[in-house]
Amino acid sequence: MQQVKSETFLAGARVVDPRALPVPVRSHSRKLANNFGRTWVLHRKAILRGIATAALLATTAAIYELREPIGMGAAALGEVAQGRFAAAGLAIGEISISGQTLTSEQAVFDALGIEPHTSTVSFDVEAARQRIAELPAVESVTVRKTYPGDVVVTITEKVPVARWRVDGITFVVDGSGEQIGEDRGAYGDLPLVVGDGANDDAMVMIRALDQYPDLKDGLVALSRIADRRWDLIYDTGLRVQLPELGVARALRNLESYQADYQLLDRDVTVIDLRVATLVAVRPTKSEEDLAKEEEERKAAIAERARSTQPYPLPPRNLPSTSFPQPTTTPL
Repeated sequence: MQQVKSETFLAGARVVDPRALPVPVRSHSRKLANNFGRTWVLHRKAILRGIATAALLATTAAIYELREPIGMGAAALGEVAQGRFAAAGLAIGEISISGQTLTSEQAVFDALGIEPHTSTVSFDVEAARQRIAELPAVESVTVRKTYPGDVVVTITEKVPVARWRVDGITFVVDGSGEQIGEDRGAYGDLPLVVGDGANDDAMVMIRALDQYPDLKDGLVALSRIADRRWDLIYDTGLRVQLPELGVARALRNLESYQADYQLLDRDVTVIDLRVATLVAVRPTKSEEDLAKEEEERKAAIAERARSTQPYPLPPRNLPSTSFPQPTTTPL
């Protein structure tokens, strides 16, 4: 390319009035269009992102303001659809429940949430299954719906291991001690444990007794004492007091005493095995002995009432100790 010096270029120049030029001056709108086009080319992604964000915010605000009308409309449409499906012969008409013993049918019906006009199409099987699975005695459950209008519920309940009586109510508990239902008489063959905290340790004691079947003859209950130890209660009224520690040794000794001396068949009310090297028994008192003790008790009360001092008084002059006064030294 040939270079031209500035002197040569200016030598051929002449002064011209801009208003006389053939090219018109750009208008204000044209300038704005050019500026917008330049901005769009340089910042197109940012502009699109801003527009999308603004549209999303506006849509969210509109939905929030119209949430109640939208919800009412959806509910109305759902009811209309339910009615149409039910009218078309798809209403749930038969519910089959099997496998439940501790769980009442009413509890299962309530968990299903089926109303008179609920249709098979709109019935949520998984939600119903989760609600039934939360019932205390349910281990697992399956819920199926078959068209046109049947629902089948199959329940597998937890395995009860003992009956627990507390505050006058008898519950059925599983191996971990959790309540799985109230005893309605269907589990009378299960061991009965009584007292606060008996449900938590029932399984350990039941397994220990399973090793000594002779000790279970006539056993009606296992009583938890202060949530620390057990008493065996028999149908004859006999109470066997077991230690807090060394229960297996005490049961083994008791089985030996029963085999050699028929200790459980003796006319005693209490057998105390709480001390490892000692067996203490309390003989059953006859009616004559009880009557005699009652007479002696009443006579002692009458004698005390005739006395001038029915209750002993503490001595007037109690022994005291005098302590020396502290000595003071001048500062």
